[in-house]
Amino acid sequence: MTALVEIYTGPFCGYCNLAKRVLASKGVAFQEIDISEVEGARNEMVQRTGGRRSIPQIFVGGKHLGDCMEMDRAGKLDALLAE
Repeated sequence: MTALVEIYTGPFCGYCNLAKRVLASKGVAFQEIDISEVEGARNEMVQRTGGRRSIPQIFVGGKHLGDCMEMDRAGKLDALLAE
């Protein structure tokens, strides 16, 4: 069973689009939560991240990942997604 991957995004966010492409290229299914469309999503995201307001914010199995692009470049993302 694979862990649920959630990504908080916003409209016109290039970093969000890049993060979604990275996840999709690895064959990872994810739940996208657009903070501009889902009422209360921004506040939920800020609470879950300990105060971070920037997007995208990614969670795997409820665990906050942070910057998936940096983790991918460092070769650490695949291991985190496999947990």
